[in-house]
Order: sequence, then structure tokens, then C-alpha cells
Amino acid sequence: MQNKSKKGKTYMRNKILILENWKFIKDKANIENVVRADGENINLPHTWNAIDGQDGGNDYYRGSCWYVKELGKLEISDEEVWLEFEGVSMSADVYVNGLHMGHHEGGYSTFRINISDVLDDKNVIAVCVDNSYTKSIYPQKADFTFYGGIYRNVSLITVPKSHFALSHFGGCGIKATPKIKEGEKDAVLYLEAWTENAEDGSKIIFQLESVGEVEAEIRQNYASAILQVPDVHLWNGKKDPYLYNVHAKLEKTGDAVSVRIGFRSYRVDSETGFYLNGKPYRLCGVSRHQDSKGAGNALTPKMHREDMEMIEEIGANTIRLAHYQHDSYFYDLCDEAGMVVWAEIPYITEHMPEGEANTVSQMTELVIQNYHHPSVFFWGLSNEITTTGGVTDGLVENHKKLNELCHQLDDTRMTTMANVFMLEMESEVLSIPDIRSYNLYYGWYLGDMEENDRWFDEFHSKHPDMAIGLSEYGADALTCYQTSSPEKGDYTETYQALYHEHMLKMWSERPYIWAMHVWNMFDFAADGRADGGEPGVNHKGLVTFDRKVRKDAFYIYKAYLSDEPFIHICGSRYIDRNEKITEVKVYSNQSQITLIVDGKILDKKSGDKVFRFSVPLSGEHEIEAKSGGLSDHIRIRRVDSPNLNYVKEKEKVTNWFDREDMQIREGYFSIKDTVADVKAVPEAALLLEKIQEKAVEAYGDVAKNVTMPESIQKQMEAMPVEATLRQAGEAVTVEMIIELNRELNKIKK
Repeated sequence: MQNKSKKGKTYMRNKILILENWKFIKDKANIENVVRADGENINLPHTWNAIDGQDGGNDYYRGSCWYVKELGKLEISDEEVWLEFEGVSMSADVYVNGLHMGHHEGGYSTFRINISDVLDDKNVIAVCVDNSYTKSIYPQKADFTFYGGIYRNVSLITVPKSHFALSHFGGCGIKATPKIKEGEKDAVLYLEAWTENAEDGSKIIFQLESVGEVEAEIRQNYASAILQVPDVHLWNGKKDPYLYNVHAKLEKTGDAVSVRIGFRSYRVDSETGFYLNGKPYRLCGVSRHQDSKGAGNALTPKMHREDMEMIEEIGANTIRLAHYQHDSYFYDLCDEAGMVVWAEIPYITEHMPEGEANTVSQMTELVIQNYHHPSVFFWGLSNEITTTGGVTDGLVENHKKLNELCHQLDDTRMTTMANVFMLEMESEVLSIPDIRSYNLYYGWYLGDMEENDRWFDEFHSKHPDMAIGLSEYGADALTCYQTSSPEKGDYTETYQALYHEHMLKMWSERPYIWAMHVWNMFDFAADGRADGGEPGVNHKGLVTFDRKVRKDAFYIYKAYLSDEPFIHICGSRYIDRNEKITEVKVYSNQSQITLIVDGKILDKKSGDKVFRFSVPLSGEHEIEAKSGGLSDHIRIRRVDSPNLNYVKEKEKVTNWFDREDMQIREGYFSIKDTVADVKAVPEAALLLEKIQEKAVEAYGDVAKNVTMPESIQKQMEAMPVEATLRQAGEAVTVEMIIELNRELNKIKK
């Protein structure tokens, strides 16, 4: 990076990517042996769990591996050389020429190490990377794969002896804080800098490009200044995400750094939601994990851009970057796209007292490293942290500590947290952050879709002064599963689309929901999962894991959120249909749709986003939907019997009780009875308990030791045993369900 200020020379920092020709050694060898060991030649970014972390079984390799890189002699004079790692999961020990140079804990943030004093004519970098289980580093229990590896960029940075701090929690060494009051045109830019080896009294020149510059004097490696910014150009979300460049230069040595910033004001109202620059700005968007099929978390810039392009395509204006710090490149893309971002640390699922220090260090790095991104509005303290263990004194105190830390490091942003649906509405945890959200899965894991509406209305009635949002919600869908009669738990693309229709309508009618984030934009790896017929993957994405297929639910978001005119016919993968009259559903942001069947107009309808047509089936048909110059096509056909490839293995028995080995005996239990009724009889309860243990295994470590409040427990126990088993995962087979029903049939009510 280079700064062309009016005063003084400029030093070009030399930053070189070192990504090629590394040696990867999947061994626990010590440093003395690892340099001489044979290994696999690889290029970075790299993860060793790209395959076994996505295939199910919860058995992917978690342990230590080595990365070794040989460098020639570095041509430097009176300079310092630093190694920069942008992401090493989960911990790293760095050696140069056999000497231990540093240790870092946390798999998602940047860290740097000064290697100037150990360089020689030939230099060898060796990094021991470890993603094994430990109670001192987050995350350790969650519904996603904890990939191991050096999966982001590694660089050599050369700087003069006196330079902007490289050891300041992975930050850039400066802090530029833009502030503007709502409704005003003039702003103020507060500037700070941290240096290393700078002389007291030497100068820093700060420059806001196209506005002006100001000098600051260094004292004890710190300097500050203030710059007035008249008639400021606001960063205004998707409409106009305007960015300013800030440059800082050490006058004596010429070392220079630059950052991009944006001026904006915002607030959250408990009745009317989010405001950007004084105007209502309803937030609806997605959550995102940083992995892809076959690549794991070792994503390329092209992959990041493709993800952003699809998020922009649906018209989203907000992204929850879950459940950890993402690549700085993706935050840059968010700045440029005008996204409103929720950024968080992987403090998730359970509170580990041994990991409290790690939550503090990861939060410090998250805030400092992403401080200048105008897209970031909220620091997330944790996710579903009360799932196992409930609310404890230690958990509460640690959240208070993190909340205070965020405000100390950054007084311009709000704090938030994502609460698990089991957390009671009266919990003291809710009042810790500035605002809060819940992860609700009514209509998927329990209850019905309408339960989401009732829950929000109840919360808002009880806590009218608390801003509340929806941080997760979703339904799994595999594109191979199709149906004309969608039901909760069937994993069909059809039910997922119906579910999201409901959720968007619910959100549109409740302006007090400050933000809604779909779980998830893309399918992602969760090696502990075994549900849906494709183990190792969470299928709640609007887009498939390989990014090749936009599911039908993708387009209902586009209908609600995007200004780009479009039309989409649902069910293009539901070709073989057994019904005489089938529903053809169209999503569009146009007001009128014409449906054409086999070249003839069947019907015209006016409507809002969702258009339903009844189409008689007699053979093979070409379906076209039109609106003005827009059109979409699908082909369907009538078949004599249902296509069993469209349903999960369990659902292929279309009526359980037509089977000879499944029955209901009058006066005896069966899987048609509710969980509560079965549990009321000890003998029956024991049978259910055994099969529920298998169901828990389908969700890996996440489902173990879950703390379930009485109110939620009652809701779940009101469901039929059959309904709960439909979502239990492949760990509970059809044969196991038949056997359970047979044994229940022996027990009198």
C-alpha cells in the first residue's frame, strides 16, 4: 500500500504472498524431525478436512498437522520482516529455522509474528496446526465442521524499523472513527495510530482522500488527531455504499497504511425497527458459513465473490456472518455492496469456563481487525450459548465482560446475541446486549409455522421496549425430494418454499422485528449430521452446497426483496406427478402472471409475489409463465404411480399402518401417541428413551446435554412420536421405527 501525501517520502511496504510449494505433513512429529520428513506438496489456502469433514459420521480428523515452507535468503537491510497469517484453524505454533516464534489460539483471525532476528541465508518456516478438542479454545460444540488447516493467505511483510504497529491484535496500526449525527451534513473523523520503534516527537500525516490532511505528534508510540469533514457523502446501504480512503504515513521513515471507511448514522427502535441515516431501513437477509463442497473453508476470492453475487441477487440487505470472524476480503465485499453486517465470535452452544480468556481475545481481534468496515453494525457476543448448561453465573458474567469490552473498543456500534429458542423470555441474559435476536425453528423442529407469529407477538407484548430480531430460522431441503403435499420434516424443496413464504409474510407484517436472517444462504458442512439422506451436510440453504442450484425458496426472497424484474416457476425438479390436477406455483415481483400450458393460455392472475394455478394433467406438458417480456418454463408429466425417488427412505412407506408389520391395537400404545402419553408409562418411556438416544447421535455433539426449559419440553412432548422420528435423522431407521411400534403395541394404555 502506498500513500502519496504532499509531505515527505513514501515507503512502499513490501507484502508478498507465500502460498505455493508448501509441504503438508499429517503427523504429530516434533520440530526436529518435521523439516526432514516427507510430505504432500500443496498450495495454500488448504484444509485437511475438505473431504472427511463433509461426509458424515462425525469422524473427521481432529488433531495436529504440519506445514513447512523453505525460503531463500531475504534481501533486507535495516528493516523488519513479519509473517502474517490470516486464518489458521484452530491453534498455531510457528517456528522459523527451528526456533519457536509464536503461538496463536483462535481459528478465524489474523495474527503476525516478527521473524527479523532469526533470519539466515536459508530460512524454513514450520507451522504446527491443531484443531483437536480442547476446552480452552472456541468453538468445540456446534452444528458445523471445525476444519483444520492454514486456510487463508500467508504473507511476508517487510517494513522499516519504525513503522505502524503490526503486533496490535492483528490490526493495521491505525484507528479511524467516523462520526456524524443523524440529519446533519458535517461529520468528524477521529484518528489514532499505534507505532513500533518510533521516536517521540516524530510526526504522522493523516489524510482523508479528497477532503484534507492533518499532522499528529507521536508520544510513546501513540498519536491522535481530529479532522472536520464538511458536507459528507454518506455510506447509504445498497443505494449508495460510498467509501472514503484514509491514509496514514510516518513522516520520518515513510511507512504508510491505508483503510477504507464510511460515514453513516443508525439506530434501532423497538417498535419500528432499524433506521439508516435517519430513514426506516427494514433488514432482511441471510446468514453465511465460509465453506463450500469439496473445498471446505479454503475459499478463493472467486468463491467469495460468487457467494456475494448470489446474496445480492435475492435482494438481501443484511448478512449475519456466522459463527466466527470471516475473511477480511468478504467484509470488503460487504462494504462495497452496502450490506448491513452482524459479525460475531464462535462463543457457541456451551459456556466453558476454561475458554473465557479465549472469548476475550477473539472478540478483541474481531473488533480491532474489522473496525473500519462501514458494513459492520453489530458485534455478536455469542450464539445459542445456553443450549447446554443453561444460564449460569459464569455465563452471565462473561457476557457482561464481552459486552463492556465491545463498547470500550468501539463506542460506535451496538452489541447483540443470538439466543436459542429454548431460552425463556424472562431470562436476564436478554438484557445484557444492546439488542437481541432469537433462533426459532417452529415449523421445522417443533410446532407449526404459525407458532413463530405467536412467539413474536408474545415477546413484543411482554417486552415492548426491547428490540427483538430473528437471527435464525429455516427448513432443510434436498432438491431431489419433491411432493404435491408438503409436510413438516419431509425434507422436500416444496415444504421449504412453503415455510419461507410464511416467514416472509410474518416479517412483512411486523415492523418491530429489527432484522431477519435466514439460516442459511448456502448448505454447509456439519459432519455430525446424518439426516435428510445425505450425511455430513446441513441442508437449510437457499442454495446447494456446491452453489450449482438455487432452490425454489431462493426465489420467494427475490420476490420480496429484489428490484430486479423476474419470474420463476417452482417445481422444475418435480417432473413426475401422480395427481390429476396439479398446482403450478409462480414467484415473481411482477403484479400479473399469465400461465400458458402447451402453447395455450390457461389463466391470468393478478397478485403479490405468490401466484398459484391449477393445471389438469393428462400426459407431458410444457408450462410457461409470462409477465410482459419476462418468462420461465418447466416441463412436467402425469405418471400412474408416485416417483419414489422424490421422497426420503422413511417416507417411501406412504402409509405406515398399511404395512403388515405396523398396526394400531385398540387400548395399546403406538407411534401415533404423543411423546407425553408414552413417557407417562415407565415401560413405554424406556423404549422411547432408547430410540431418542439414537436420534441425538444424528446431530453429533450439539444435541448432547441440551438444557430444555419446561415450556419447550411440553411443546415437544405434545407432538406424536411418529412426527418426532421423521426428523430424527438416518440414525433412526425404518426398521427401528417398526420395532418400536411393535413393542409399544404390547403395552396397555
